[in-house]
Amino acid sequence: MNKSSNEFFKTQVLGHPTGLFVLFFTEMWERFSFYGMRALLVLFLVSALGIGGWDWPRENALALYGTYLALLYLTPIIGGTLADKYLGNRNAIIIGALIMTLGHASMAVESNPFFLYLGLGLLVIGTGFFKPNMTSFISILYKDFPEKKDGAYTIFYMGVNAGAFLGIMLCGYLGEILGWSWGFGLAGIFMLLGLLQFLFAQGIFGEVGKKPNKIDKTIETDDHTEIEDKLNPFTIIDKILIIIVAIAGLTWVINDPLSKIGDFNLLSFGGSDFSNTTIIITLILFVFLLGSRIIRYSSITRDKMIAVVIFAFFIIFFWASFEQAGGSMSIFAKDYTNRVLSGNSALIFNIVDIIITVVPIAIITYVLFLLFKQTYKKYIISNLILGFSFVLIWVIVVWKIYNNFNTYSYEISYKTYQITETNTTGDKVVKDFAITAETVIPENAQLIDNLTVIRSSNDFVKNDKISIIDLDKKGTNFKYLSDEQAELISTNISATIIRKKENEIQIPATWFLILNSLFIIAFAPLFSKWWESKYNPKPANKYAIGLFFLGIGFAFLAYGASGIPQGAKTASVSIIWLILAYLFHTLGELCVSPVGLSYVSKLVPPRMIAFMFGVWYLALAIGNKTSGKLGSMIDDITTKYDISTFFLIFTFVPIIIGIIAILLNPVLKKLMHGVK
Repeated sequence: MNKSSNEFFKTQVLGHPTGLFVLFFTEMWERFSFYGMRALLVLFLVSALGIGGWDWPRENALALYGTYLALLYLTPIIGGTLADKYLGNRNAIIIGALIMTLGHASMAVESNPFFLYLGLGLLVIGTGFFKPNMTSFISILYKDFPEKKDGAYTIFYMGVNAGAFLGIMLCGYLGEILGWSWGFGLAGIFMLLGLLQFLFAQGIFGEVGKKPNKIDKTIETDDHTEIEDKLNPFTIIDKILIIIVAIAGLTWVINDPLSKIGDFNLLSFGGSDFSNTTIIITLILFVFLLGSRIIRYSSITRDKMIAVVIFAFFIIFFWASFEQAGGSMSIFAKDYTNRVLSGNSALIFNIVDIIITVVPIAIITYVLFLLFKQTYKKYIISNLILGFSFVLIWVIVVWKIYNNFNTYSYEISYKTYQITETNTTGDKVVKDFAITAETVIPENAQLIDNLTVIRSSNDFVKNDKISIIDLDKKGTNFKYLSDEQAELISTNISATIIRKKENEIQIPATWFLILNSLFIIAFAPLFSKWWESKYNPKPANKYAIGLFFLGIGFAFLAYGASGIPQGAKTASVSIIWLILAYLFHTLGELCVSPVGLSYVSKLVPPRMIAFMFGVWYLALAIGNKTSGKLGSMIDDITTKYDISTFFLIFTFVPIIIGIIAILLNPVLKKLMHGVK
């Protein structure tokens, strides 16, 4: 046991080394920032200009979202390599956190497109440095204590989920209630605080992670692996193919949103669009490269690598569906779900919301208190920063609770005009238009008084005159404007207060995203016991169960949306269907997540380990990009069929792939040659 390990394991919190909780809080604030921003991105892009959104078509927003997620899984390959060879884990973590802080700060200037794109780019680069090195750092710290590693990762991933939970809840709430820049800005503040607390507590890690580490990549392979590696180097053709595939794939991923948003197509030549041709040729070249590498190994090694490729194939379909959470499912929550509760339902929701907000934060605050008792003398600055972080969290939570109980619903009336038009089939159609400050009313129009409901913390009385804005230009979702906002927005609508509606609340669309983290925290211990029992399923069966759960979740959404007519842009479906969907999606994630990278490390020979980790992250990137591509079809499918059909696609595809996984189980068992 070396000196740095002694220092790291010298003091304990809840039976684990104190230093682990420095990493716990660093990762927690990074995940807070990532998931907080992710919860807002698509909603911000599709929201109306009048409330600070960009009023993008859903297709464009989901294309950018998919590309962003895809790039997040590609840059860690580069960041991990740079850390291993040049930087060391600690420097890579600090560099990544600093770049991500700048990225979040840039996104807080959300009114300027340049700063949003710059922010997303910095987040992609920063994640590349940060993401692979946090997990590697723990592995190195526990190198001499393998029996403690599982417990360490359990604590660490609780930090991941705690950060995701708090980030979505608080950044999402501030973004929707106060304005998008508040949500994006809060993500940046906590990313900075996470960086500083890590920076000032580095002494607890001794010399570990300061310099590049020679990681022991010894894994289970057949006896001829070492000889094979020396006889099977990457050829010139291999390297050329890797460069071509990387450049072509990256160009296609970036070109998808660029061609939609900027009307600039990198893959258009002579008036023809070669986007589809490019990605098909790229995939063919990649399959050839992968296959040509694999067949050069002995039969046993070859079989194991084919098993990894099959697992990677399954993971594409899982994440392509699962990542609808931040895309099409957020849109469904915003536009198609009845988020207004009244009477006892509103009271029960407020109480439940307080419990699930306060209890996790109280538990984590207690952990912080235990950490402070152990380390306050040696790492006082780091502890003060952490303490300030939690004071800030509690201030926001208390304000959130107060605001929820002091925000009221008001029934209001506003003027519209109606005109009758003849459509293409010769039928007469009556159309309603809200009267704004810039409206010119046609001579043949009929004036109508319409009723709607708004939410505001102002204490209005009957007949008060206010200004509102139609958020989605559909006449279904209005927001109160302050006098200052009304002066700046020419599309504001004059309205009159009719009455205050007691005990009525509106759930923020981002609130539903916290359910994933909440259900992980609740069900992870049960699944852990399942994996340790004699009923632990085979790897392929775990994938199948996870895919089945995923399909069931979408089946609930498809059923709940079955009453929404073709082409509808809004509806009021019960929140129960979204809650059930997130529950089953989380159960699916808990089945799939334990299988992944551990099997890559066990099945792949040393010389191919970096390449195959790249393949695995590429599969994740393809899955995430596909999620954006499929999600962007929501308007087309809703117009031609209905939104229920859209969710049925995500019901049947995972179930079919799950059945294929079960059928392939005997084949995979044979290919793995006894690897557990």
